[in-house]
Amino acid sequence: MKMASISVVLACLMALASVGGIAARPSKKPTDPSFQLEQVVPKRFGDWQELPETSSQVVNPQTQQLLDKLYSQILSRTYVNSDGYRIMLSLAYGDDQRGGLAAHKPEVCYPAQGFTLQGLFDAVVATPYGDIAARRLATTLGPRKEPVTYWFNVGDTQVRTKMQQRIVEMRLGFAGVIPDGLLFRVSSIDDQTQRAWKEQDAFVRDLLKAVSAKERARLSGLQAPA
Repeated sequence: MKMASISVVLACLMALASVGGIAARPSKKPTDPSFQLEQVVPKRFGDWQELPETSSQVVNPQTQQLLDKLYSQILSRTYVNSDGYRIMLSLAYGDDQRGGLAAHKPEVCYPAQGFTLQGLFDAVVATPYGDIAARRLATTLGPRKEPVTYWFNVGDTQVRTKMQQRIVEMRLGFAGVIPDGLLFRVSSIDDQTQRAWKEQDAFVRDLLKAVSAKERARLSGLQAPA
């Protein structure tokens, strides 16, 4: 009964979105020219510093052709702290997330590249600025074990489910704004999954602390203070 009710609600929302799309076709892109991932994300912060590109082990689970179609900006870096622990950061920003351009989630892309998905969990990344609604993956590729933490923002709002995404897209659509999206992903090669997620959370907190309130809101989906 519960699943049936959810399906009915979702169908109604999609129908409403269709009607709304006729009444108010989005035409304005929200892109802020000053929002450039390469400049926003520092190469050194807290106890972390970027490794040379030749040392990067970031796995890109999509072809370059598909990435160019889906996203307008991509940033991939590997960071290391004073203990030698490495975190791989991958950010993908798309200024148009409608229809076929909607961001591909790691739980789809990783298996498509040959990874085995051992687990997928809803999670909360606690930060001094609020809690981020995230998801965690446990993935393997042969002997490589790569725990992943990620979240997805549409506009200025965190979304975890398809229904949440549709609601935000409708809100933006009625305002005449084309929905943009940011996929924020961190991962590490570590056979101790819980340790990996703990290190990833620490990395996220340090990164958010190192950027401005406006940039923090864009990266995290947490609202900037008024």
